[in-house]
Amino acid sequence: MRTDWFNAILPYKAAILLAGLGLCRPALAQEVSFALLQPEVMEAAPMVKSFQPAPLPEAPSQHRFWDRENSVLFATSAAFSAADFVVTRDNLHNGGQELNPVTRMFSGSTTGLAVNFAGETAGVVGLSYVFHKTGHHKLERVVSMLNIGSSAAAVTFDLAHR
Repeated sequence: MRTDWFNAILPYKAAILLAGLGLCRPALAQEVSFALLQPEVMEAAPMVKSFQPAPLPEAPSQHRFWDRENSVLFATSAAFSAADFVVTRDNLHNGGQELNPVTRMFSGSTTGLAVNFAGETAGVVGLSYVFHKTGHHKLERVVSMLNIGSSAAAVTFDLAHR
């Protein structure tokens, strides 16, 4: 039965393909012959003038890695990770289930869960430092903000589903 359906559609597909190729042919015939082009009058090249390079503007001063904004972001990230740890541990002890597959590997013990969330916070600081050293200062701060947002969402979800 399947081959009958395929064979019934095949002529229509072939007709559409041939029509498409037939409509493309006139577009290829629109090329301009280079023999018909008249050479333009060539003008003499202007004299090259020497110039003095303009001084580059000074780069904006780079901030220190442990400036006030990063310190606040890292402290907030650590606080939300700690809150996520506490609420997750409480839900797991009351028969809940960890939804994050990476954290689920560590959810067998309280120590493993604590190591997971401490590693998450250390990873955020480390990735921010890499972005700081490579000059990606906006990404340096975005990493912490994303971690704060995801931890806040996890805490909110866990508290709503007690």
